[in-house]
Amino acid sequence: MEERIQKIISASGVTSRRKAEELIAQGRVKVNGRPCKTGDKADPMRDIITVDGERIEAQTKESMVYLMLNKPRGYVTTMSDELGRRCVTDLLADIPERVYPVGRLDKNTEGLLLFTNDGALANSIMHPSCHISKTYRVTVRPDVTEEQLIALETGVLLDGRKTLPAIVSVVTKEEGRVVLLITIHEGRNRQIRRMCEAVGLEIARLKRISVGPLKLGMLKPGAYRELTSAELSALRNAIAKGRDKNASNSKTGRKG
Repeated sequence: MEERIQKIISASGVTSRRKAEELIAQGRVKVNGRPCKTGDKADPMRDIITVDGERIEAQTKESMVYLMLNKPRGYVTTMSDELGRRCVTDLLADIPERVYPVGRLDKNTEGLLLFTNDGALANSIMHPSCHISKTYRVTVRPDVTEEQLIALETGVLLDGRKTLPAIVSVVTKEEGRVVLLITIHEGRNRQIRRMCEAVGLEIARLKRISVGPLKLGMLKPGAYRELTSAELSALRNAIAKGRDKNASNSKTGRKG
């Protein structure tokens, strides 16, 4: 069955549909050895589709992989690194399928990072319209004021645009350090770090502990596991609810 080539690339998990369109426009995508153009179609089960010479594998339900990794500090979220830094994919070297990270965690951030070759699901998790929450355990120092907590909750300006309201709670407060839980519904670059910097907080440790209904739990740093069928169902339900909420907000003219 023929589909638009950018959709096939996106579904494979390589990149988003918009980025796939850019790759096609740059002449980096070929079908059966010939450059294609935006809007062209192909059959992923029959045609050979390559990006920069590397073949895109057609995905079936049986070949889909869904993993949760507890990313340690010191690893970059990329498939390879020209600077020779340790990559998160090094921790998945024994996985035969080619999987891709869903979103990013910066080098010094640890915690829950999803991997899959299901591009459609990955794009849904990352798309703002699906409102998939992400919760972080944030250790700041030396202290936090009520004004700073309110600012984080109501939104701060990043690149001239205010962040959506967040859920912020104090877990523990000790001499010289405070542990917070911060839940956001966006995925801007280094968002938690930049939000804290914007209100004058210094982050000592940052760990993502949940994505939507998925929780890191007791998974050890550097270890990974497959998502259960129940977790996948819960994640898909959360995506569907997020889309419904977005559609409802669009009709009423509300944001977020």
